[in-house]
Amino acid sequence: MATLRGAAALSKAIQPLLARRGISASAVLANWNKDWKPGPFPKSAEERAAAAKRYGLRVEDYDVYDNDGMGYGDYPKLPVVSGDAKSPYEDWDIPELKRNFNEPLHVWADIIGEDRWDANAKPRYSYLNMFLTLTAFLGTLGTIYFLTLPYPLFLPAMPKQYPFNGLHLENGGNPDEEKAVVHYTFEPSN
Repeated sequence: MATLRGAAALSKAIQPLLARRGISASAVLANWNKDWKPGPFPKSAEERAAAAKRYGLRVEDYDVYDNDGMGYGDYPKLPVVSGDAKSPYEDWDIPELKRNFNEPLHVWADIIGEDRWDANAKPRYSYLNMFLTLTAFLGTLGTIYFLTLPYPLFLPAMPKQYPFNGLHLENGGNPDEEKAVVHYTFEPSN
């Protein structure tokens, strides 16, 4: 009961905050898309120069993704550098992300973080070695499968036993054609 009273008091305290979304909440929500959404795909040299300036890049270093409908727009095409590949001894503005202030994020920033996929890592095994291992594994499974095909796998079970002569009358059978079904006997087998 005390928990319900506490929940009721909490909802009464929070309701005025939810009902009055003032300028502080609305302003933050309204500016997000307008400020951070990439602009349209640049078509002229002037638009490329303006987009490069917007992202803090030189025009020579500015390259964009293809206009393939993914919605990247004028966002710069940055090299794939994982967090592990960046120097831990550099004086970063945001050391947790190994990132400087106003540095544009890569499109895959959520994938190539320091605690995620390392795109610059050298694989432990070569791709040929991995392919041959997978082929050997699947070949072994396939061989075992085809060798066991002649031997069917099933659970040995007797047919289901029903009372009253296999429910002959209950299933709409003719009483004259009813046969006695014996599932067991008490006589010795000898």
